[in-house]
Amino acid sequence: MYCGNCFRDNALVAALRQRGHDVLMVPLYLPMTLDEESQAAGVQTFFGGINVYLQQQSAFFRRAPKWLHSLLDSPFLLKLAAGRAAKTRAADVGELTLSMLRGEEGNQVRELDELVAWLKTQPRPDVVLLSNALLVGFTRRLKAELGCKVICNLQGEDAYLDSMPSPLREQVWALLAERCRDCDAFIAPSRYFGDTMAKRLGLPAEKVTVVFNGISLDGYAVESRESRVESQPSALDPRPSTPVLGYFARMCREKGLDLLVESFIQLKQRNTVPNLKLKVGGGCGPGDEPFVAQLRDHLRRAGCLGDVSFHPNLSREEKIAFLQSLTVFSVPALYG
Repeated sequence: MYCGNCFRDNALVAALRQRGHDVLMVPLYLPMTLDEESQAAGVQTFFGGINVYLQQQSAFFRRAPKWLHSLLDSPFLLKLAAGRAAKTRAADVGELTLSMLRGEEGNQVRELDELVAWLKTQPRPDVVLLSNALLVGFTRRLKAELGCKVICNLQGEDAYLDSMPSPLREQVWALLAERCRDCDAFIAPSRYFGDTMAKRLGLPAEKVTVVFNGISLDGYAVESRESRVESQPSALDPRPSTPVLGYFARMCREKGLDLLVESFIQLKQRNTVPNLKLKVGGGCGPGDEPFVAQLRDHLRRAGCLGDVSFHPNLSREEKIAFLQSLTVFSVPALYG
């Protein structure tokens, strides 16, 4: 399963480098899962997911000999762990989340020490950008030892934290708000989400800037309005000969996929758009599969499953072809 945040960060680093900036990208937890050239090639993965988890569970692993620590950080083992990571629920890692937010006071301080020591061997940065707010526990050490500004992306943390049981949920939110005060600025993907997180974390409005997420356009055909009107269909034209409603995002309730499926069923039953098809693409991990199975059952009972196709975890080339095959694109996300 590809990682949406990995795509975002990789595209950002590539674009900054193309504009002449010197940018270093450091993977955390697990190797990056991309369908394009990694901008972190040659950089080791810090805070290896196996060590992070075991250090939370046992004091032995916090003091483990270097050879064992290095073994557990091996790319082979981390790739194996990545297959299980998709099944992780926020409710199961609440204590680990708290510990990571504690940073230099948490159970993973050994990992933070190693990251900071390595960063000090690199050219001194003007700014460090944290991929998401769950990493703000690093901020105090980064600012103290690197002498730079630290800014942080805000990206869907609320849904993850709200799924934790009480009282862990309240504890994590309180600690996150405290640690966010250490950051110099925040970047939100929309005004709505920026306002939401600013309110929940007590952030001054002037510290939150909206920057829309971007993607690399390499490989995508750019068509003008005039060429679409004037061009004639051909056998090689990727555009559909029958109307196709398309969805491309993680296959989950939060992105509104169930709403789109219900709308499609109603359109079919009313025959509003004759011969309408639905194509569903995007990330689908083990945690999403039961939800998708429910949608399939609903479509089957409505007699519409034959007009729907699911396309999980597509490569970049497959993704481009998928998008070109659509008539209308819709992701009715519940918020954002």
